[in-house]
Amino acid sequence: MVAIEPLLAASLALLASPGVQASRIFYNAGALDGWDHVRHEHRGTVSQVDNVVFRGSSALKMTQQHDAAYRGRYHSEVDHNHGYRRGDELFYGFAFRLSDSWQFQDQSYNIAQFIADRPGAGCGGDDWMPSAMVWVQGNQLTSRVVSGHYRQPNCGRSVEPLRNLAVVSAGRWHRVVIQAKWASDSSGLYRIWFDGNKVAERLGVPTTIDDDSVFQFRVGLYANGWHDEGYMEGSQGFRQIWYDEVGIGTTFKDVDPGRQ
Repeated sequence: MVAIEPLLAASLALLASPGVQASRIFYNAGALDGWDHVRHEHRGTVSQVDNVVFRGSSALKMTQQHDAAYRGRYHSEVDHNHGYRRGDELFYGFAFRLSDSWQFQDQSYNIAQFIADRPGAGCGGDDWMPSAMVWVQGNQLTSRVVSGHYRQPNCGRSVEPLRNLAVVSAGRWHRVVIQAKWASDSSGLYRIWFDGNKVAERLGVPTTIDDDSVFQFRVGLYANGWHDEGYMEGSQGFRQIWYDEVGIGTTFKDVDPGRQ
């Protein structure tokens, strides 16, 4: 893994200068080592495997299991602490694979998110706030951008969903690349590529909240629909997703899981 804060600052400085070499800020080749935190709540698991990989010798396998008597959340994720701060313009990439038998339901299964702990914000009863997220709903890739203030006494925020971006298939590897200019005014941008095709583009829009909180970048299975809706749709209470080739950089090529 490439180191965190000093390289990030240097890379962002380079980004402001035309004609300089691109930089990969963070990279993980499907390993448990190198993350700032590995989380698995309740009966969830996060493990390193060598039998299902996108590239190289290993990948990360995330699982979650529904429990009707449980009222907590269902995270199985890995965290990179410095995903972004307002003013950054970065690319993010990863490969993911749903299990062969994945049962598609109209319920959200989050696969990547940007989230910050904002002490004292006091909105929604929880100081942790996710901004942009990427999830699977039905067989569709879905995302969102979030902006506003969201801190007492003004807990207003705007959540713009980006729906029906691409069809997600069970049992095959997909590639996701995100580009974001993180701004709280109309200078922001947000793009997503899926398997090499651009499927979302929002230009000249706010893309984050109006403070300088540091947002983590997390990938993994977060069965947020089970918690938020209080029940599970369908009959598949055990879910599995694999991840590989996770990166953050200053250009598309830095983070593209399909790069040669």
